Amino acid sequence: MLLGWVHRVRDLGSLLFLDIRDRHGLTQVIIEGDAALLEKAKPLRSEFVVAILGEVERRSSETVNLGLPTGEVEVRAKEVRILNEAKTPPFSIAEDQNVSEETRLKYRYLDLRRPQLQKNLALRHRITIALRKYFDEQGFYEIETPILTKSTPEGARDFLVPSRVHPGEFYALPQSPQIFKQILMIAGFDRYVQIARCFRDEALRADRQLEFTQVDLEMSFATPPMVFEIVEGALAACFREIGVDIPRPFKRMPHAEAMAKYGNDKPDLRFGMQIQDFGPLFPESPFGIFREAVAHGGTVRGFVIPGAAKFSRREVDELVEQAKQLGAAGLIYARYTAEGVQASAKAIGDEGTRRVLAACGASKEDLLVLASGAPDAASKVLGQLRLQVAKKQNLIPEGKWELTWVTDFPLFDWNTDEKRWDSVNHPFTAPREEDLHLMKSEPGKVLAKAYDVILNGWELGGGSIRIHDRETQADVFRLLGLSDEDAKNRFGFFLESLEYGTPPHGGLALGLDRICALLSGETSIREVIPFPKTTQAVDLMCDAPSTVDPRQMRELHIKPIA
Repeated sequence: MLLGWVHRVRDLGSLLFLDIRDRHGLTQVIIEGDAALLEKAKPLRSEFVVAILGEVERRSSETVNLGLPTGEVEVRAKEVRILNEAKTPPFSIAEDQNVSEETRLKYRYLDLRRPQLQKNLALRHRITIALRKYFDEQGFYEIETPILTKSTPEGARDFLVPSRVHPGEFYALPQSPQIFKQILMIAGFDRYVQIARCFRDEALRADRQLEFTQVDLEMSFATPPMVFEIVEGALAACFREIGVDIPRPFKRMPHAEAMAKYGNDKPDLRFGMQIQDFGPLFPESPFGIFREAVAHGGTVRGFVIPGAAKFSRREVDELVEQAKQLGAAGLIYARYTAEGVQASAKAIGDEGTRRVLAACGASKEDLLVLASGAPDAASKVLGQLRLQVAKKQNLIPEGKWELTWVTDFPLFDWNTDEKRWDSVNHPFTAPREEDLHLMKSEPGKVLAKAYDVILNGWELGGGSIRIHDRETQADVFRLLGLSDEDAKNRFGFFLESLEYGTPPHGGLALGLDRICALLSGETSIREVIPFPKTTQAVDLMCDAPSTVDPRQMRELHIKPIA
């Protein structure tokens, strides 16, 4: 018996072909030579639920469909049972139509029938099973941590849950299991892992959702290389599910290098076009803008666009406009021409143009683009432009996987609006021992034992070695502007736990949604999440968020403010 949905009907009068779909794919059914059965099958339409009884037959050589797993066989029907009829769907399940995302999410139960989403979620299942098996083999315990917990606002906003039995008090949904997994290290569970649901009230985009799933792990007595080895093995297990053997160990790159060469702490290494520093070539340049930038502590940076020397004036003007939209004051270009060299700023001069083109290794087919300013600011603008150009010029190779570790992040970042230090990662990240003497005098120079794992320009996960003594943790809280009383109110139970023999420990959290999206060939994590929210944080299928019964509000001691 074959059970499933009618995917497609081809009615040839005395011969009826049905494609029946289940989660394993499509199977062709033939109804022929039985007038009564043909008549019974005439009402069948797409998405009817049916049961087919018949005989499996091998297809003739000329009708074999190698594009289907069942393409060498078909079912000759003896009986057809309609188990349920279906309204005409708002979009075709069988055809790859350009359906708006709003429609797809409103009718997500229909969208999920589409073969691509079925394939994506099947891969997600296999990746999750592979990860659980891998971590079990590595001696990790899978331990669940609370969903209802204390609000300890850091970074993104918490989702708050009012308490009915404690009027005016709230639980928070966890942004991550961070504190609990550290407490598990204190408790003696030296290898912890969890496929954890997390919640952050933040703006949504292609790689973010309000609720998401992360592969959370922590290890006692860990060093960064130990964490790297474990995580690389976990990602190798994921890649095996798509038949790819990734090389290990992964590349490693300090944060400062990533920012200088790619303008981004999530560098996409699948293509070249590295940003280069040309500041030393321009301290006495006749071009005043470059000369003044270098004189005031800035620099001149740029990258080579291969094959772009042939760009028309319009195409070059578009590049300049793109750079301005990204925040650059302007963009200078240089290239070889049949007559010699050309720079958009004539004041650079032929000699200066030749010097900078030679320094970057540009060929006669290439175009060099340059921006000046503060080093980080120049690189950030050029880094965004680099990605836009690579996509537009089709310079990013398909099917290439580039994994790297970005290490040695700054521990703190100065918040100019609030005139205080913020944690770059989170406040539990340990500083490097060699930088401890700078904590009070020059906190901006302190580097962290922090690391991110990057795949093709996406951050797959981030982590660090943690602070494991109370005094250092208290010092970090003070640097972040928390008084001892505030720290006690927010993190008192955790600070106390650090006094009871806390081992050195560290870990990382991998974004399961992002891993599954990339390995499925998708550009949005919504394509690997069964029931995602829109970019406006709405569940269109359930119509959430929504108002609630006033009685519920009274029970929770909540009164809306108009």
